[in-house]
Amino acid sequence: MDLNQLRCFVTTADELHFGRAAHRLDMLPAALGRRIRLLEEDLGTRLLTRTTRSVALTRDGAALLDEARDLIARADALAKRMRTRTRRQAAGLRIGAIDSAAAGLLPRLLHDFRARRSDVSVQLLEDKTIRLLPRLLSGRLDLALVRPPEHPDKRLEILFLFHETAVVAVPERHRLAKRSALTVADLAGQPMIVPERRSRPHSHDLTMTLFAEAGLKANVIQLADEKQTIVNLVAASLGIAIVPRWTSRMATQGVRYVPLRTARRAMNKLPLAAAWVRGSRDPLRDEMIALLQERLTAYARQR
Repeated sequence: MDLNQLRCFVTTADELHFGRAAHRLDMLPAALGRRIRLLEEDLGTRLLTRTTRSVALTRDGAALLDEARDLIARADALAKRMRTRTRRQAAGLRIGAIDSAAAGLLPRLLHDFRARRSDVSVQLLEDKTIRLLPRLLSGRLDLALVRPPEHPDKRLEILFLFHETAVVAVPERHRLAKRSALTVADLAGQPMIVPERRSRPHSHDLTMTLFAEAGLKANVIQLADEKQTIVNLVAASLGIAIVPRWTSRMATQGVRYVPLRTARRAMNKLPLAAAWVRGSRDPLRDEMIALLQERLTAYARQR
């Protein structure tokens, strides 16, 4: 039995629905089901009864629930105290960022922050939102630049920053590469390379929704996980891709980035947000958040 299993159990007990609970935890329902089964095996009892239509607590599940909440609360309080202790011992910040923020926003933010606080060391971690948020909650990160989840954990503070602009990555010898701008209609029938939805839901939905809103269906010929992989596939003339504009800073030979012309409202599909643990005290982190808010208008101009 571990805390992650208990968190899965408590969330499922709150929702009494595996799909909603999995959504809150940013995991697949099947993975959540496995965690619950492992917990039941460890304890030697059924905690939940499941049918095709409902989920309910067993008597043992109800008995465990309050104890599990207490254990999680005590563990969170301990983690918070240790974070505070660690922060007092070293003048440093640990920041996580998704790839496009790491390429675009973060370098400018760090430049401005170091102009004010050259005495502060900053550790950086680039990863996906689904991996950065658990690191925040566990105290391994102080701040993260992420895609805001649809149902954020109540233990997190989420500050929306802006929507990123999208462009079209096209092989440089492709006929569309000569265009000064493209519309979704121009991409009809073109082979599209799209991120995996499981790991990059916003980027995946960007392509699929833009096509659907234009009354078209995306011709997806390849799924890929990492932005650099997607750009390399474009360079190999395997297809084209709709990507955040900051991806264009990944200098890849054989790829041209063409502006995507569409209604402003239609482009509001790549939100970027700052996230940190709600209620935690961290003067250095708060200084960086204040700077981010102060310079946000200037940063957003180059999104």
